[in-house]
Amino acid sequence: MDLADTLAEVGPRLKRVRTERGVTLTELARVTGISKSTLSRLESGLRKPSLELLLPIAQAHQVPLDELVGAPEVGDPRVRIAPRRVKQRDGSYITILPLTKQPGGLQAYKMILPGERCEPKMVTHEGYEWLYVLSGQLRMLLADKDVVLKTGEAAEFDTRLPHWFGSADRRPVEILSLFGKQGEKMHIRARPKQ
Repeated sequence: MDLADTLAEVGPRLKRVRTERGVTLTELARVTGISKSTLSRLESGLRKPSLELLLPIAQAHQVPLDELVGAPEVGDPRVRIAPRRVKQRDGSYITILPLTKQPGGLQAYKMILPGERCEPKMVTHEGYEWLYVLSGQLRMLLADKDVVLKTGEAAEFDTRLPHWFGSADRRPVEILSLFGKQGEKMHIRARPKQ
């Protein structure tokens, strides 16, 4: 395949990646800082792709640049998630492994919280979160509640309420977190107590 053919296939590939993730042009424009009209022209082939445009799009979709430009697949087909260490407001670090690639939609993360004791700093933000404790004990402050979740327990809450979570017993905690835009509530159905 020559260069012209490769470039001609970038637009349809961009549109396919975006629509597979259920992301609108408006949402992608907001995340990337690229105008909606420029994104539309890229997808329709009326604008030539450049690294300046493709890099923010690849980052927003969390895909390798190769996937957007149609580079041949080589090597190991297994998915390799790149963990990120993120510094929290209280100075501690958590490890985050993103499990989804849908900007503007429901996000799933595996988080590893350190066992170190730190001063809780409550935060609020838009959205709705569902947590599931994979291992360890999670202390969660939510508004005026202070609860400990053990392995296998879950919680869901509106993130506009002041909240904080960390280790309850100075040991690392692994959690699965589903985070969505306000209104995208997750529901768990439990068997009623007898």
